[in-house]
Amino acid sequence: MARPTRLGLARYGFADNGARATDLLGPGGLRLWDTDGQGPVDDRAADVLDALSRAADPNLALRQLHRLVESVGRAAERAGGARPATAFVTNAATDELLDTLFLDHGLRRRLIAVLGASSALGDHLVANPDEWRTLATSRSGMPPDAEGRLGDLDDPPTVAALRKAYRISLLRIAAADLTGGRGLEPTMAALSRLADETLAAAYAIAVAGLPDGTPEPRLAVVAMGKCGGNELNYVSDVDVIFVAAGDEDLSAATTVAARLIEIGGLVAWPVDAALRPEGSRGPLVRTLASHQAYYRRWARTWEFQALLKARPAAGDLALAQEWIADLAPLVWHAAERPEAVADVRDMRRKIIDNVPPKELDREIKRGPGGLRDIEFAVQLLQLVHGRVDESLRAPGTLPALRALVSGGYVGRQDGETLLRGYRFLRGVEHRLQLQQLKRTHTVPDDPAGVRWLAAALGYTAVPGQDAVEAFRSDWVGHAANVRRLHVKLLYRPLLEAVARVPAEELRMTPESARKRLEILGFADPAGALRHLEALTGGVTRTAAIQRTLLPMLLQDFADAPEPDRGLLNYRHVSDKLGSTPWYLRLLRDAGPVARRLARVLSLSRYATDLLTRDPEALRLLADDTELLPRPREKLLDGFAAAGDRHPDPVQAIGAVRALRRRELFRLSSADILSHGEDLAPDRPLGVGAIGVALSDVTDATLNAALRIARRAKPAPDGLRFAIIGMGRLGGYEMSYPSDADVLFVYAPPPGCPENEASAAAHAVAEEMRRLLNAPAPDPALGVDADLRPEGRQGPLVRSLQAYQQYYARWSKVWEAQALLRARFICGDASLGAEFEALADGVRYPGGGLTREQVIEIRRIKARVETERLPRGADPNTHTKLGRGGLTDVEWAVQLLQLRYAHEVPELRKTRTLEALDAETEAGLVDRADAEAMTAGWTLAAQVRNALTLVRGRPTDQLPRHGPELAGAVLLLGGGDPGEFVDRYLRLTRRSRAAMERVLES
Repeated sequence: MARPTRLGLARYGFADNGARATDLLGPGGLRLWDTDGQGPVDDRAADVLDALSRAADPNLALRQLHRLVESVGRAAERAGGARPATAFVTNAATDELLDTLFLDHGLRRRLIAVLGASSALGDHLVANPDEWRTLATSRSGMPPDAEGRLGDLDDPPTVAALRKAYRISLLRIAAADLTGGRGLEPTMAALSRLADETLAAAYAIAVAGLPDGTPEPRLAVVAMGKCGGNELNYVSDVDVIFVAAGDEDLSAATTVAARLIEIGGLVAWPVDAALRPEGSRGPLVRTLASHQAYYRRWARTWEFQALLKARPAAGDLALAQEWIADLAPLVWHAAERPEAVADVRDMRRKIIDNVPPKELDREIKRGPGGLRDIEFAVQLLQLVHGRVDESLRAPGTLPALRALVSGGYVGRQDGETLLRGYRFLRGVEHRLQLQQLKRTHTVPDDPAGVRWLAAALGYTAVPGQDAVEAFRSDWVGHAANVRRLHVKLLYRPLLEAVARVPAEELRMTPESARKRLEILGFADPAGALRHLEALTGGVTRTAAIQRTLLPMLLQDFADAPEPDRGLLNYRHVSDKLGSTPWYLRLLRDAGPVARRLARVLSLSRYATDLLTRDPEALRLLADDTELLPRPREKLLDGFAAAGDRHPDPVQAIGAVRALRRRELFRLSSADILSHGEDLAPDRPLGVGAIGVALSDVTDATLNAALRIARRAKPAPDGLRFAIIGMGRLGGYEMSYPSDADVLFVYAPPPGCPENEASAAAHAVAEEMRRLLNAPAPDPALGVDADLRPEGRQGPLVRSLQAYQQYYARWSKVWEAQALLRARFICGDASLGAEFEALADGVRYPGGGLTREQVIEIRRIKARVETERLPRGADPNTHTKLGRGGLTDVEWAVQLLQLRYAHEVPELRKTRTLEALDAETEAGLVDRADAEAMTAGWTLAAQVRNALTLVRGRPTDQLPRHGPELAGAVLLLGGGDPGEFVDRYLRLTRRSRAAMERVLES
């Protein structure tokens, strides 16, 4: 009969093949199983078996129930004076227990849930066989009180009575928790209330034990840690701090405190006072005044962090509240310490470092992605933002996290993810601790242990996934999300920036705001205040986030020469984007975006104009990889695809220009931030990289525009058309104000009349120029063909043959010089290569230059200096045509290329500094002169770009004073503007002298 019995019991989850279960359930045990009929003896027995099958560990639950019934029977035998039997005892007491179990559905669920989840509580019930009644349903139909109350005790109670009352209350809390009668937070609150009542009873016992005649001291027991936060778990030290009112209380208070710690260990859990000043080295009890002196002078950041959870627990509650209120101002200014944010981060790292490596991946409390990650992130946000927002001053992690979400400091989705993660991890912790009532936070590494844990958490098998796999999947997911959000919140640069702003300035009242605006140097404090009120008024989340951001941003605006303009620009951007769900979330959460935006808006009209036309581009500031130039091929493909999507030329060019605008914002922002210290991207861009990137964007724009123009202006089949880059475009040295210097070249198809091909090519070129110069909200790209043969008087477009004829018969030396930077941009690649080959014969003339040609170049250079310099311009500080500036260096380099590139191929470069390096290596330029010209050219190019970024429109003149100079200096790394001008004059003077030596050589 045994085999069929085992098969029958297996469906109830008994893992020992039913052999042991048969003994425990059969006629010689609980009498619930009919071994002959292979099923429960009756419906009531079936209900008990069904309850056992749903326990976390059915085998454990059955063994524990059998032990409990046996213990109840033996206790009754002993009470009746009978000699304990050696076999399983059945009597009236066991019948009462089983009958009650049959009839009381609530008792059955609670008792079996406890027996199947906690061997420790099962052992307690076996040792105290009458206490099963404490889980019974009351006559009113209500479950037993599970709120953490101790019940009626003598005053003062005995230690034994307190221990019994504590265990009964703990048993009821666990039963309610295991049967789904309450959620995590009520369970933690009940455990914390039980700790409070236990501490209060232990305090009463300790006071009663004082020597006769000893007056009761004024002693406060302050709950800290999880108990203070009302989030105590089943097995944990209870952290406390003892506070005496005065010196006269110290002796007796120390006696009471020491006795309380002893009683706590005997009754429930260790009472840990290590969070007190100086830790275990310091006195157990300090007076109120001593605490005040310590925290004001010596306390470290982690000690203020610990005080976030302080609350009165036992003893003199009024004294405890006085202590907390007195230290509160110190707590809410602790984040303003320069090292505060770093201290909290370092403490979290140390906790992880102290976890044994073999346990790191299984630690749900201290390990990465564990409970400490959530707690530290929440507490740091509390310390920083709770200075002015009192709604954040909740001692518990979950209430504080909800307040942070409500206040807009944490995004709703991030907050919900952390809440779910916290509930999951604490649920795991509770089940682990209940099993043996031991302090543990480590998931078992043996398969049986993990199976038990998954079952205890309510996981069951689903198609394609067993319970253990389901548990592990959730655990990995929660841990990964918690770690990701921990890093996001704890290492948010905004935190450090906000922490540096004094609390008084964060409050943003009209009076404090006006005063701060004046101190920060706003020219129109009243106007600035109106902007602040518009941005922060109301009770919306948007206004709340702005109230967090603006005090910090005001400092960044104030660092710029014109703070008012930065704030105004910020308001314009916020007005455009404030209603979008991602805008303020991006500023709050995404790294240094908020401060990067402040730098861009306060220093650059150019970038601000781009952003106001394309607010979505703000997202680029969140990711350092987005602040790198995009590869040339991706630009070409992307711009071409954008144009090809629209059959209408106007719409097509609009899409292309919008992409160009986005790329210009990307590059200008990277440029602005490259000298922004902690705001700089990982790979800051120098002026050379900016020049190449701007040239690539121009290439892509011209390529897409040519495709659009050729669709709009059909040409004869086989007409080849190419665009040749000249000037700064050809040399990959574009600046923000640069036009695209180009030549248009075509080759007619065989048999096509020249005039027809010429007209078609001319129509394409004109259509390109028209589209790119048409009024639009995007920056126009000027297409300048003035370097073509005969200049403006010559035809806009020439055939390759016409270029050959012209350069062979009519070209002058300056045209050969212009061709030094000619390169194919777009169109027909074979035609472009043919043009470059033609250009090589002109720009690298065999035998170099004649003496007369050298003299001619020097003469033209002199004319350029005197005739092309704008009226009123200062030749000493004009970046393009001034002394030692861009043109000086370029003419010197190009003269040597014309003279020697025919015999030194390494000189055949279109980029100025590359050609200069080659000339230096060839021994044509003294290395010191090369360094001087490089420094002068680089600084002039940087200044030219910076001035355009600051002013929002092109300029080549470096001012000697004023906000534009100050802004340009800030963009280039900061310092005294006067000293910067002196440096510019010094470097360009050396560059000029080096240029003259090269030109005269």
